[in-house]
Amino acid sequence: MTSVLCEELSVAQAEQRYPDIFVISWRRRLSQGLVLGLSLATLIYGLVIFDFSPMRIWDGLGQLGMLVRFMVPPATEPTVVWEFMKAIFETLAMAFIGTLFAALLAVPFAFLSARNVFRFRLGRFGIRRSMDFLRGVDQLVWALVFVRAVGLGPLAGVMAIIISDIGTLAKLFSEAVEGCDRHPSEGVAASGGTTLQCTRFGILPQVLPMFISSTLYIFESNVRSATILGIVGAGGIGYQLSERIRGHHWEEVATILILILVTVYVIDWVSGKIRGRLIEGS
Repeated sequence: MTSVLCEELSVAQAEQRYPDIFVISWRRRLSQGLVLGLSLATLIYGLVIFDFSPMRIWDGLGQLGMLVRFMVPPATEPTVVWEFMKAIFETLAMAFIGTLFAALLAVPFAFLSARNVFRFRLGRFGIRRSMDFLRGVDQLVWALVFVRAVGLGPLAGVMAIIISDIGTLAKLFSEAVEGCDRHPSEGVAASGGTTLQCTRFGILPQVLPMFISSTLYIFESNVRSATILGIVGAGGIGYQLSERIRGHHWEEVATILILILVTVYVIDWVSGKIRGRLIEGS
């Protein structure tokens, strides 16, 4: 009985001390209602303008089933498979080169974007907004730009990956730098180290595992992205896929899709093993 009274008393004291937690004001109710109403209105508007209907989805599934029947069995001719394998290697090379150069170029921008490293606020603001611009434009748009600039081929895809991923990796790297422990760098500074030495020996060893992990993840993503970039003329397996779809060679499309799935699975598996050894120490 005493414990129940104590609990009731503590709840009553809490209600008096923190009324905003226990009593929902009309302003809060109004804001919640506005958010809910706006979300519902956006949902209904999207369903209307997209002509969403169960019958349309059912018809689409029927068309998809017909395409799947055309894909069976996949093309297995050695010359065709070898041609697609070369395109897969080209796609992997695009993703690897683009990710590697993007990661190397993102490191200095990451340190210049971190508050605890670069104290000049105006310069840091300019670098951060530049990185926002680079990652704010989709890779597909960059690919279209570089296809126009340097012509068709893998070079346009590599340039698109580099430009887009510099902004993404710089953002991830800078957050890791800002979240690291400052005491090691303060110890290096107390020993007479310069700013560069404080960064090299006090910060970099802490954030390097995060750098590696983020780069590996972006590489996995770029393997899939490079396939899409090939569709707009950036080479690789995406170009082969686009050509087969236009020509209605669905059995070859099935072979390409199988090779892409196997490649992505192998890349994910190898990347996980590398992260386990370099980051987790397993």
